[in-house]
Amino acid sequence: MNKVEVFKKEFSYIANESYATDAKYLVDSLPDYFFEVPASSTGKYHPKYTLGEGGLVRHTKSAVRIAYELLSNPLIGGKYTSREKDLMIMALILHDGMKSGQEKSQYTKTEHPLYISKHIKDNKDNLNMNDEDIAFVCSVIESHMGPWNKDFDGNEVLPIPKTKYQNFVHMCDYLASRKFINVEFDSNNNIIE
Repeated sequence: MNKVEVFKKEFSYIANESYATDAKYLVDSLPDYFFEVPASSTGKYHPKYTLGEGGLVRHTKSAVRIAYELLSNPLIGGKYTSREKDLMIMALILHDGMKSGQEKSQYTKTEHPLYISKHIKDNKDNLNMNDEDIAFVCSVIESHMGPWNKDFDGNEVLPIPKTKYQNFVHMCDYLASRKFINVEFDSNNNIIE
Protein backbone atom coordinates (compact mmCIF):
# COMPACT_ATOMS: atom_id res chain seq x y z
CA MET A 1 0.00 0.00 0.00
CA ASN A 2 1.19 3.49 -0.84
CA LYS A 3 0.44 5.38 2.40
CA VAL A 4 0.95 8.79 0.82
CA GLU A 5 -1.63 8.09 -1.92
CA VAL A 6 -4.29 7.49 0.76
CA PHE A 7 -4.21 11.21 1.66
CA LYS A 8 -3.54 12.64 -1.80
CA LYS A 9 -6.63 14.90 -1.68
CA GLU A 10 -5.87 16.07 1.86
CA PHE A 11 -2.27 16.95 0.98
CA SER A 12 -3.64 19.17 -1.80
CA TYR A 13 -5.21 21.38 0.89
CA ILE A 14 -1.72 22.36 2.09
CA ALA A 15 -0.65 25.43 0.08
CA ASN A 16 3.05 25.40 1.02
CA GLU A 17 4.83 22.61 -0.90
CA SER A 18 7.51 22.30 1.78
CA TYR A 19 4.86 21.63 4.44
CA ALA A 20 3.10 19.17 2.12
CA THR A 21 6.39 17.33 1.62
CA ASP A 22 6.85 17.08 5.40
CA ALA A 23 3.29 15.85 5.85
CA LYS A 24 3.86 13.15 3.23
CA TYR A 25 7.09 12.05 4.88
CA LEU A 26 5.37 11.78 8.28
CA VAL A 27 2.34 9.90 6.91
CA ASP A 28 4.66 7.46 5.17
CA SER A 29 6.33 6.80 8.54
CA LEU A 30 3.07 6.02 10.39
CA PRO A 31 2.49 2.47 11.63
CA ASP A 32 0.67 0.25 9.14
CA TYR A 33 -2.21 -0.38 11.56
CA PHE A 34 -3.30 3.28 11.26
CA PHE A 35 -4.55 2.51 7.74
CA GLU A 36 -6.47 -0.59 8.82
CA VAL A 37 -8.15 -0.03 12.20
CA PRO A 38 -11.52 1.56 13.04
CA ALA A 39 -11.60 5.03 14.60
CA SER A 40 -13.04 3.61 17.81
CA SER A 41 -11.93 0.30 19.28
CA THR A 42 -15.28 -0.10 21.05
CA GLY A 43 -17.58 1.62 18.54
CA LYS A 44 -18.97 3.90 21.26
CA TYR A 45 -17.37 7.21 20.38
CA HIS A 46 -17.49 7.61 16.60
CA PRO A 47 -20.10 7.45 13.81
CA LYS A 48 -20.79 4.26 11.87
CA TYR A 49 -18.85 5.32 8.79
CA THR A 50 -15.64 5.38 10.89
CA LEU A 51 -16.05 1.83 12.16
CA GLY A 52 -14.63 -1.27 10.50
CA GLU A 53 -11.50 -1.58 8.41
CA GLY A 54 -10.08 1.82 7.41
CA GLY A 55 -12.36 3.67 9.81
CA LEU A 56 -9.54 5.70 11.35
CA VAL A 57 -8.53 6.90 7.88
CA ARG A 58 -12.15 7.93 7.18
CA HIS A 59 -12.35 9.78 10.52
CA THR A 60 -9.08 11.58 9.72
CA LYS A 61 -10.27 12.55 6.25
CA SER A 62 -13.51 13.90 7.74
CA ALA A 63 -11.68 16.00 10.34
CA VAL A 64 -9.39 17.39 7.64
CA ARG A 65 -12.31 18.14 5.31
CA ILE A 66 -14.20 19.94 8.08
CA ALA A 67 -11.10 22.08 8.69
CA TYR A 68 -10.66 22.77 4.98
CA GLU A 69 -14.29 23.85 4.56
CA LEU A 70 -14.18 26.11 7.62
CA LEU A 71 -10.83 27.63 6.67
CA SER A 72 -12.13 28.29 3.12
CA ASN A 73 -14.88 30.48 4.59
CA PRO A 74 -13.45 34.02 4.72
CA LEU A 75 -15.25 34.85 7.98
CA ILE A 76 -13.54 31.90 9.69
CA GLY A 77 -10.42 31.32 7.63
CA GLY A 78 -9.66 35.02 7.45
CA LYS A 79 -8.57 34.86 11.08
CA TYR A 80 -5.63 32.60 10.22
CA THR A 81 -2.51 33.05 8.08
CA SER A 82 -1.74 30.66 5.24
CA ARG A 83 1.03 29.15 7.40
CA GLU A 84 -1.36 28.54 10.31
CA LYS A 85 -3.94 26.96 8.02
CA ASP A 86 -1.33 24.64 6.49
CA LEU A 87 0.03 23.57 9.87
CA MET A 88 -3.45 22.90 11.29
CA ILE A 89 -4.35 20.78 8.23
CA MET A 90 -1.07 18.89 8.63
CA ALA A 91 -1.80 18.36 12.34
CA LEU A 92 -5.25 16.97 11.58
CA ILE A 93 -3.83 14.54 9.01
CA LEU A 94 -1.43 13.27 11.69
CA HIS A 95 -3.42 13.71 14.94
CA ASP A 96 -4.43 10.05 15.40
CA GLY A 97 -1.40 8.56 13.65
CA MET A 98 -0.49 6.46 16.69
CA LYS A 99 -3.93 6.08 18.23
CA SER A 100 -3.28 2.49 19.29
CA GLY A 101 0.26 3.26 20.45
CA GLN A 102 3.58 2.84 18.73
CA GLU A 103 2.70 -0.82 18.23
CA LYS A 104 -0.91 -1.83 17.64
CA SER A 105 -2.86 -2.51 20.83
CA GLN A 106 -6.48 -3.58 21.19
CA TYR A 107 -7.65 -0.24 22.58
CA THR A 108 -6.98 3.44 22.04
CA LYS A 109 -4.07 4.76 24.07
CA THR A 110 -5.07 7.88 26.02
CA GLU A 111 -1.60 9.32 25.48
CA HIS A 112 -1.72 8.81 21.70
CA PRO A 113 -1.37 12.56 20.97
CA LEU A 114 1.92 12.54 22.88
CA TYR A 115 3.18 9.54 20.89
CA ILE A 116 2.63 11.21 17.52
CA SER A 117 4.05 14.49 18.86
CA LYS A 118 7.22 12.69 19.96
CA HIS A 119 7.38 10.93 16.58
CA ILE A 120 7.31 14.30 14.80
CA LYS A 121 10.00 15.74 17.08
CA ASP A 122 12.14 12.61 16.69
CA ASN A 123 12.01 13.08 12.91
CA LYS A 124 12.80 16.81 12.88
CA ASP A 125 16.11 16.26 11.07
CA ASN A 126 14.18 14.73 8.16
CA LEU A 127 11.74 17.66 7.91
CA ASN A 128 11.84 21.10 6.32
CA MET A 129 9.85 22.66 9.17
CA ASN A 130 11.68 24.85 11.65
CA ASP A 131 11.43 24.43 15.43
CA GLU A 132 8.58 26.95 15.68
CA ASP A 133 6.52 25.07 13.06
CA ILE A 134 7.15 21.75 14.80
CA ALA A 135 6.15 23.22 18.16
CA PHE A 136 2.93 24.58 16.60
CA VAL A 137 1.94 21.25 15.03
CA CYS A 138 2.80 19.29 18.17
CA SER A 139 0.89 21.66 20.47
CA VAL A 140 -2.35 21.39 18.49
CA ILE A 141 -1.99 17.60 18.24
CA GLU A 142 -1.23 17.17 21.95
CA SER A 143 -4.39 19.07 22.95
CA HIS A 144 -6.76 17.72 20.28
CA MET A 145 -8.65 15.52 22.75
CA GLY A 146 -10.05 18.59 24.51
CA PRO A 147 -11.77 17.74 27.79
CA TRP A 148 -11.02 14.01 27.38
CA ASN A 149 -7.51 14.45 28.68
CA LYS A 150 -7.40 11.97 31.57
CA ASP A 151 -6.23 8.38 31.71
CA PHE A 152 -8.32 5.56 33.17
CA ASP A 153 -7.03 6.34 36.66
CA GLY A 154 -8.24 9.95 36.40
CA ASN A 155 -4.78 11.46 35.96
CA GLU A 156 -4.54 14.44 33.62
CA VAL A 157 -2.12 13.30 30.90
CA LEU A 158 -2.94 15.65 28.02
CA PRO A 159 -3.15 19.44 27.85
CA ILE A 160 -6.48 21.22 27.41
CA PRO A 161 -6.73 23.46 24.31
CA LYS A 162 -5.92 27.08 25.17
CA THR A 163 -5.00 28.86 21.93
CA LYS A 164 -7.36 29.53 19.03
CA TYR A 165 -5.32 27.04 16.98
CA GLN A 166 -5.64 24.27 19.57
CA ASN A 167 -9.36 24.97 19.89
CA PHE A 168 -9.83 24.86 16.11
CA VAL A 169 -8.08 21.49 15.74
CA HIS A 170 -10.04 20.08 18.68
CA MET A 171 -13.30 21.37 17.17
CA CYS A 172 -12.63 19.69 13.81
CA ASP A 173 -11.74 16.38 15.48
CA TYR A 174 -14.79 16.67 17.75
CA LEU A 175 -17.17 17.32 14.84
CA ALA A 176 -15.70 14.39 12.88
CA SER A 177 -16.53 12.11 15.81
CA ARG A 178 -20.20 13.14 16.24
CA LYS A 179 -22.57 10.30 15.45
CA PHE A 180 -25.25 12.54 13.93
CA ILE A 181 -22.88 13.83 11.23
CA ASN A 182 -22.65 11.38 8.36
CA VAL A 183 -19.98 11.61 5.68
CA GLU A 184 -20.22 9.33 2.67
CA PHE A 185 -17.18 7.58 1.22
CA ASP A 186 -16.56 5.65 -1.96
CA SER A 187 -14.92 2.21 -2.06
CA ASN A 188 -11.45 3.84 -2.04
CA ASN A 189 -12.14 5.73 1.21
CA ASN A 190 -12.50 9.06 -0.59
CA ILE A 191 -15.22 11.49 0.48
CA ILE A 192 -18.09 11.56 -1.99
CA GLU A 193 -18.64 15.14 -3.11
